Amino acid sequence: MQTISYTDSFLSILPPVIALLVALATRRVIIALSCGIITGALLLSNFSFVDSGIYLSQLAAGLAWDDGAPNWWNLQIIIFLLLLGAMTSLMTATGATTAFAEWAKKRIKTKRHATVTTALLSFVVFVDDYFHSLAVGSVARPLTDQVGVSRAKLAYLLDSTAAPMCVLMPLSSWGAYIIALVGGLLVTHNITDITPLAAFATMIPLNFYAVFALLMALVVAYLNINIGPMKQHERNAEKGQLFDENKGIPAGSVNHDFEADNGSPLGLVLPIAILTLVTFASFVVTGATALEEGQAFSLLAALENTDVTLSLVTGGVVGLLVSVGFAFKQQLSLSQLAHAIWVGIKAMSPAILILVFAWSISGVIGDMETGKYLASKLDGAISPAILPVLVFVLAGLMAFSTGTSWGTFGIMLPIAADMSVASDVSLILPMLSAVLAGAVFGDHCSPISDTTILSSTGAACHHIDHVATQLPYALLVAKISISCYLVMGMTGSVIASLAVGLLLFAITIATLYHRQQNSALALNSK
Repeated sequence: MQTISYTDSFLSILPPVIALLVALATRRVIIALSCGIITGALLLSNFSFVDSGIYLSQLAAGLAWDDGAPNWWNLQIIIFLLLLGAMTSLMTATGATTAFAEWAKKRIKTKRHATVTTALLSFVVFVDDYFHSLAVGSVARPLTDQVGVSRAKLAYLLDSTAAPMCVLMPLSSWGAYIIALVGGLLVTHNITDITPLAAFATMIPLNFYAVFALLMALVVAYLNINIGPMKQHERNAEKGQLFDENKGIPAGSVNHDFEADNGSPLGLVLPIAILTLVTFASFVVTGATALEEGQAFSLLAALENTDVTLSLVTGGVVGLLVSVGFAFKQQLSLSQLAHAIWVGIKAMSPAILILVFAWSISGVIGDMETGKYLASKLDGAISPAILPVLVFVLAGLMAFSTGTSWGTFGIMLPIAADMSVASDVSLILPMLSAVLAGAVFGDHCSPISDTTILSSTGAACHHIDHVATQLPYALLVAKISISCYLVMGMTGSVIASLAVGLLLFAITIATLYHRQQNSALALNSK
């Protein structure tokens, strides 16, 4: 069927806006996403119900089968989720989770220890954002649960360290992808005095949102700073309510009728460690296999060509097999083993459902050409000094609306490069950095972002609660980033920009901490 083009129409932003408004009004993600999807289908088919039905059926089929072949990216992400759910469930059934929590109690005795440990794990597991959110969540949840940290706080720490760390590290799936894009842009604009890797390294301190998001997560973990809805979630956690029980059991939670009483902490640590090692090895192997004939092997080149989802599935299979080995060691019966695996698979079904709907609305948004419409708003005479700020804001809006950082990179990086070359070529790296920063910011705020959904799952937190509690922190960091890009545009100085950012960050933290201390004193005096 033929669809209508909305590249030049503000109607292109209607599906994501409606989804957002319904989500805010109802707090029900599936209903909200459904409204956005149906709105887009009606607009694309010129309000023909028959054509809308055909479009929706093609959209649904495309999630599993696209262009005459299986859609392996989607299918393998779902398989990885199911594998990780089964593995997590087995860790509980074998008593490994409880044993790990008991082991942790002797070493991690406070909220600060648990949250700082969780935040610091981002510097260890940064090869991929999906993997980070789910794997670190599995390790950190027993630590944070046993000291009364809310699941919303855990989800925030997972999400606010996943994408920022990945986007700053060249040896990650994100870094390799970005280096490939930047390399193509340098060739296109005949910029030969810097290599793609050197350009990426130069852009790291200019990615202000990622830098300050990581700093914010570390400081929040250390000082236990709670703002907005996070305050109530943390108060509830102190009373033993780690998540909102009125909303049911969140995706990622596992409850068993039985649990072995002779579990070992190794039953949790070893499967996760082996999963991590096998996944990274698979990144290298699949990437090396995909290198062109005659192309020299390098770790960066391998990561640039790696098959992310196949690697995740490979790691997930091996990790699950290790967990099964521990189940046999703990002498679980075959029926108990099968039941534990089924419980884990079932626990992941809400997350998979949200992910499927998120992919669907992303498809609708792509067909509506929302990204192109937003990008077109940059046309016109604009002072070079404010270009980095405008690019940051627009990239944020695009990632927020579409739910994808990588898609925003693909659309906005070429536009930013063209604009900088046309106005002031010295701004090309700050402009490209602003795109990366804005995309991560929008991704953090978007309820339809894959990483946001998987961070909720990894923390076993209700998705909307995670979105609502993370938003105030993300907006604070975005304000600091905007100030940095304004200074960057006016002075061209990285040092001056970072100095202003650090000053504003320190003032923000001091203000928040002072207010929190005063509130605590006022509460205690009553």
